[in-house]
Amino acid sequence: MDVKTKFLNGNLEEEVYMKQPEGFSSSGGEHLVCKLKKSIYGLKQASRLSQETYINKVLERFWMKDCSPSIAPIVKGDRFNLEQCLKNDLEREQMKNIPYAYAVGSLMYVQVCTRPDIEFSIGMLGRYQSNPGINHWKAAKKVMRYLQGTKDYMLMYRRTDNLVVISSSDLDSTSCIDSRKSTSGYVFMLVGGVVYWKSAKQTLIATSTMEAEFVSCFEATSHGVWLNSFISWLRVVDSISRPLKIYCDNSVAVFMAKNNKSRSRNKHIDIKYLALRERVKEKTMVIEHFSTKLMIVDPLTKSMPPLKFKDHVDRLGLGSFE
Repeated sequence: MDVKTKFLNGNLEEEVYMKQPEGFSSSGGEHLVCKLKKSIYGLKQASRLSQETYINKVLERFWMKDCSPSIAPIVKGDRFNLEQCLKNDLEREQMKNIPYAYAVGSLMYVQVCTRPDIEFSIGMLGRYQSNPGINHWKAAKKVMRYLQGTKDYMLMYRRTDNLVVISSSDLDSTSCIDSRKSTSGYVFMLVGGVVYWKSAKQTLIATSTMEAEFVSCFEATSHGVWLNSFISWLRVVDSISRPLKIYCDNSVAVFMAKNNKSRSRNKHIDIKYLALRERVKEKTMVIEHFSTKLMIVDPLTKSMPPLKFKDHVDRLGLGSFE
């Protein structure tokens, strides 16, 4: 896949020259080369320059160019619900000229491309686009303030001889006060950095934490099956033939994934989610228990204390060289 318009946001800091592209008309100057001013697809620094320039444009677009940075996009205790939506004409007048949906969409582009650390907060804000209140707008600006201080963050990967894909899956059962549906999150890691991430509200109301964790593991394995096939097709990671390991911090969910025995209180779980057991039995997946304190996927499922959030983001392989 080749995206012709990718990485056109950044201005080059170094002097880079290139041959004249095919079809370039310059009578008498065929022997000359071009000096690049903009970053283009194919340069090593293209993605880094493109992201930082794009974030600067977003901050300027929504009057946040000179804002003070925030230490986290969302912190423990932040809550969003329908009660914060517009309820009267005065509140509607306050929000009339605020481009909330435009701002969330602009931030979503950053999150999808390179920033798993803001996925949870953007996912939460996206749930209120049809009728956002002033608190939702303040929260969106808080995400921008966080990006102000972390615009140089990048996904980093480290050279290693152990090319193994691992995954972590987790959830938060209290993030959606309105529907009481849990928020699933999972990441896939390779060579010390995250290569895929997802945070989303579950489609069902789980009756227990175990059920919600089991569903989250199922969703992670569904993507893991595709990821295994894709990397195998690339033929760059020999060890991908091993079962893909997924970590879960709920011991009951892990036990249920490894055993075909069903208890009376678990019989209501939809049959499609039980496909997880089949994947474990076929040894395409391995579900292992992991300490809750060490779950690096937590920033994608819940609000956290700032220092703990920063530690988890570092372990996702996201940061700056400085």
